[in-house]
Amino acid sequence: MTDRETRVGSCRAPLLRRAAPALLGYAAVRALGLLVLAVWSAARGASAHTLLTARWDSLWYTRVAELGYGYEVRLPNGDVHSNLAFFPLLPWLERSLHALTPLSYADAGLVVALVASVAAAAGIFAVAERVHGPRVALCAVLLWAVLPVGIVQSMAYSESLFTALAAWSLYAVLTGRWVGAGLLAALAGLTRPVGAAVVAAVWVAAVISFARDRSAPDPHGARSGQRAPTPARSYGEGSAQPTDGAREGSYAPCATGASPPSPGAHVTPRAPVWRRALGMALAPLGAAGYVLWVGHRTGAGPLGYLDVQAGWRNGFDGGYAFTRFVAAKFTSFPSALAGLGLIIGVALLIWLYVTGVRRRQPVELLVYTGAVLALALCASSYFGSKPRLLMPAFPLLLPLACALARLRTSRSVLVTAGLAVASAVYGAFWLNGSGPP
Repeated sequence: MTDRETRVGSCRAPLLRRAAPALLGYAAVRALGLLVLAVWSAARGASAHTLLTARWDSLWYTRVAELGYGYEVRLPNGDVHSNLAFFPLLPWLERSLHALTPLSYADAGLVVALVASVAAAAGIFAVAERVHGPRVALCAVLLWAVLPVGIVQSMAYSESLFTALAAWSLYAVLTGRWVGAGLLAALAGLTRPVGAAVVAAVWVAAVISFARDRSAPDPHGARSGQRAPTPARSYGEGSAQPTDGAREGSYAPCATGASPPSPGAHVTPRAPVWRRALGMALAPLGAAGYVLWVGHRTGAGPLGYLDVQAGWRNGFDGGYAFTRFVAAKFTSFPSALAGLGLIIGVALLIWLYVTGVRRRQPVELLVYTGAVLALALCASSYFGSKPRLLMPAFPLLLPLACALARLRTSRSVLVTAGLAVASAVYGAFWLNGSGPP
């Protein structure tokens, strides 16, 4: 069998089989993090299980699963913390799993998070493979696993569930599965407020596809809604080349190139107009439905959810509060180092996003990532939570994954192993300290 035949045959392998090495690596990194957390917690006389299932936001999700909505805490300063701030999909899954198994609500939440984290890793692989090929996809999954706050992926929180839904929705858009994309976006909208980022990605991609239909007639006389033969395209040096039979807009996911495609290389496969329209209609139903329900329940009207968030001192101020928080760090020398670190961190995030723009990432990824960045950095929420709020912005890792993929295998393994150890140690230290709010 020739090399070309081997490549084409591997492309036809099921996606999960192609993703298996990445998922095994992901599981190994997360297992290391949990092992270090268990040892660290035992040395401090704390329970790793409690830290993962019964602290901070996980308690609020468990209360919603067990008792429903309506619980609130009134603080001495007048703030009202209502559990209506927490979107319902994770509590629904906790309640369902508790009803079907002997698991407690807290343990059900942990199981949901662990399963969702693997699904998220698979979704990240699918998106990255579609755009850059399998080697970069493997690196992207491992980089997501070794994030400094990666331990949150193994907690009874909603970040893993949301990232899984968002990644697979984006993959559905990239492959022209618009109805699936809309359904997954609706579920993401039932998981976290940032579900609006997934809705925006679906809508923008659909609008662009409609505009493309109107501006460019189908080649070879193909009728609207049908797939036309793939036109010849120019690909940049090192970019993934299309294999025989590749659909329009695909990057031949099994190609070995690690560099991004050339400008204009990605075109979402066509689908009938009604499928795209239905996907657009489905996408906002989850977020809009819950927000409107909260407004009805509180009697505050369509914007009642904003009042609930205001009780937690959460809101969108364009980054004013975060800027003041960073500036306050420079009032003394020790804290100035933390302020400098925050500035460098934000600059790195912006640089990664700009790099994605310059390398012509698919527009759906850019819209999604930009919305996640804006909602995380420009909100007046508790500043210690921003690192975990940024965790779903996995497309930011693609430029780093490309760089890691270009290294020799031995070097990339060494770098990844070092980051995995650092992430495990930091995660154990973090959860046994301030932890995620």
